[in-house]
Amino acid sequence: MRVLIAEDEVRLAENLAADLVAAGFAVDISGDGEDVAYRGAVEPYDVVVLDLGLPSIDGLNILKQWRIDGVKVPVLILTARDTWSERI
Repeated sequence: MRVLIAEDEVRLAENLAADLVAAGFAVDISGDGEDVAYRGAVEPYDVVVLDLGLPSIDGLNILKQWRIDGVKVPVLILTARDTWSERI
């Protein structure tokens, strides 16, 4: 299974990737919104772990564009939002 980790906190992304690799997953990491948007649109990922607070393009806009473009990869949102309404 191929996973894209879209996270700009390097340490968090590397720790998550290490755990996924140890579990047998193939993992790519990107911390830039433009790169994540491109990779998700052209690479055959089985799942994306997506931070909403990416630089360049935020994760929510990336996800919206993927869906408009017909990219149906499953996405797990990984983010630190402050308010309850932002987390739902």
